[in-house]
Amino acid sequence: MYIVNLHDRPALLPALAAAHVQAFGELLPDWTLLQAEQELRAQQRDAIPCTWLAEDEAGWLGSVSLLHDDHEQIRGWSPWLASLYVQPRGRGKGVGAQLVRHCVAQAAALDVPILYLYCEAPMVAWYRRLGWREHTTLQLGPLAITVMEIDTQQA
Repeated sequence: MYIVNLHDRPALLPALAAAHVQAFGELLPDWTLLQAEQELRAQQRDAIPCTWLAEDEAGWLGSVSLLHDDHEQIRGWSPWLASLYVQPRGRGKGVGAQLVRHCVAQAAALDVPILYLYCEAPMVAWYRRLGWREHTTLQLGPLAITVMEIDTQQA
């Protein structure tokens, strides 16, 4: 498995946008496939916002993004590790952890001192194992979430 910048795989934009809408649409019920594609097209190569893909010889396995803002209700913290998604065929194989580590390293390279993410309770322990710590809990739309943080220079 290896990680590439989304800019290197523009043909995958429609499939990635569809996967993101399906996976994260519950939080943003008015979010459309067209909007998701436009957001991904606006990604930068070496600046925020940026998206990376995990791939193997059979194709893309997952993605992760580094964003300034991840949801309109939680603009108090920035930047965010967001849109961590692993396709079913890549789950349980370390793809997600590798994508998270890559995003944290890229944030550090961009001089981001603290990086945030949010997740639901079942994922908190998984992120803790990767070095993240709980920052706060809150209600985000229909979901109770935990905002987590990591010091990118210590990770």
